Amino acid sequence: MDDLTSDVVVVGNVGIDTNIYLPGTDIDFSVEANFTENIDYVGQAGGFTSRGYAQLGKRTAFIGTVGQDYNGDLIRKTLTNDGIDITGLFIDPAGTARSINFMYRDGRRKNFYDGKGHMTLQPDRALCRLIFSGGRLAHFHLPNWARTLLPLAKECGLTIGVDIQDVVAPDDPYRQDFIQFADVLFFSATNYPDPTPIIKLFLAIRPELIIVVGMGADGCALGTVEGIRYFGPVEMDRPVVDTNGAGDGLAVGFLSSYVLDDHCLEDSVLRGQIAARYTCSLRGTSQGLINTALMEKYYRQNVE
Repeated sequence: MDDLTSDVVVVGNVGIDTNIYLPGTDIDFSVEANFTENIDYVGQAGGFTSRGYAQLGKRTAFIGTVGQDYNGDLIRKTLTNDGIDITGLFIDPAGTARSINFMYRDGRRKNFYDGKGHMTLQPDRALCRLIFSGGRLAHFHLPNWARTLLPLAKECGLTIGVDIQDVVAPDDPYRQDFIQFADVLFFSATNYPDPTPIIKLFLAIRPELIIVVGMGADGCALGTVEGIRYFGPVEMDRPVVDTNGAGDGLAVGFLSSYVLDDHCLEDSVLRGQIAARYTCSLRGTSQGLINTALMEKYYRQNVE
């Protein structure tokens, strides 16, 4: 995209994930060696979301970091092959971000994240402003450097979606900038079996927010000034094998539908759930995320 025109600008960390698939129910700490299956792939929130939008046919630009290393080269090649504009991909001297995910047999994970230099990096604001100026939607994740770009996205008139992930405390100082600039706010209900109180709290502070909460096998919650609605899980003829990227799929499916394709809130929630559920059927990869044809197939199956 030489003219830097895009449907969506994804802002966040991309990196290499290593999934460690346990053969039993848990790690055996009584022995020195556990024999596992280990798979590396391009992942993390920036990887899953930028690749997800591209797979749905959206013109996608990515602002993020990689190191000058083998993993960084692999990510550059992968995103470029997907047709993603990486003009905004800048260098982290500390290297490419990494995640280690211990994967349980039922698809659950325990994540160990190394964001490298994200706390101190400073992106090229002039370049980022130029990238934002050609977009419609900005999808933000949570690297520390990304907070400095929130005002630029707002000034450029983009709709801002923010994923605050597995939030623990609603007043967490780290997340406040991201919450304040969001038009659409996503989070995981991992720490909130009943997310109603935290949704109400966010809406009391920002009544104009649209809030989408991923609840895993229990479905999804939608909070707006009109109230809170709960949606059950979607049906799909594919087993759950890996939950990595599910929340990213929910956000991509919702935002691409609601902001870019002008679907109503209810249909957008359903399409987000379909994208999330499909992601859970892919094992150890961000390749082959749901495309437009499959989205329409599963949408029809769930509304008929």
